[in-house]
Amino acid sequence: MNHLSHKLSQLITEQPNPRTDHIDQLDSIEIMKLINDEDQQIAKVIRPLIPDIAKVADCIVESFERGGRLFYVGAGTSGRIGILDASECPPTYGTDPSLVQGVIAGGFEAVRTPVEGAEDSEQGGSEDMKSHQVGPNDVVIGIAASGRTPYVLGAMKEARALGALVVGLCNNPNSDMKPLADYTIEAVTGPEVIMGSTRMKSGSAQKLILNMLTTTAMIRSGKVYRNLMIDLNPSNEKLVDRAKRIIKLATGASEEQIKDAYIESDGHVKTAIVMIMTGSDASSARKLLLSSKGYVRKAIDSNPTS
Repeated sequence: MNHLSHKLSQLITEQPNPRTDHIDQLDSIEIMKLINDEDQQIAKVIRPLIPDIAKVADCIVESFERGGRLFYVGAGTSGRIGILDASECPPTYGTDPSLVQGVIAGGFEAVRTPVEGAEDSEQGGSEDMKSHQVGPNDVVIGIAASGRTPYVLGAMKEARALGALVVGLCNNPNSDMKPLADYTIEAVTGPEVIMGSTRMKSGSAQKLILNMLTTTAMIRSGKVYRNLMIDLNPSNEKLVDRAKRIIKLATGASEEQIKDAYIESDGHVKTAIVMIMTGSDASSARKLLLSSKGYVRKAIDSNPTS
């Protein structure tokens, strides 16, 4: 057995799962029950990691305040999960697409079709960090179930050399990521239902953690009022309706008031809410938001007439 084979064989994510050894003998319902049993362990694994995940979220907030960006870097499933989380930020929170970016080994072609050998290139990861002009204000999160994917390690090394804050997210303990990262999140979810199929528990854990990171960072950046997504981009009919419902929930205003505020604010939900809650016009509401750095609650509280 060569060195690589030996190393891979030691990974927890590459071990056979004794609880599912008989899965090929089961009917569909029983297969799904076994999968569900395994999935229920994921949240339990993540819970004790929350203090570490929260530290990373705080770093992301600080990065955004400095004008920095968040990069997810991965190969295969991990890369696709990063791209998914990043791509949901603009429609959900009205962010610029450059604020949170997903970078995958082999480029966007690899989102649909595997690019042979791309994940094995440390240089590829390094070059991608240079091409994205990663710098000291940025946060780079390397994602790999194994914790040893060469492309991801190459990206992490380069990002660190460029001064970025570097985070490793993996599903094995004491991974090769650890020496390269300022913070390491090890969500050890155990052997997969199907041996080595890390799109299952490992991928689900990664998705949950990325959701926690960006959701927390967006809340703390003023993009949520109460539990409402007030910075969404109403770019289609469904989202226009959602925007108006959010204004309704935030203010309790009449349909007529909401319609007028939505039009006067040019469809900007934050502005419309502040207008209604403070009894001000769009121009005054925008000034209140500017002085409160975009935090709706602060804008409302800062207005003496509200």
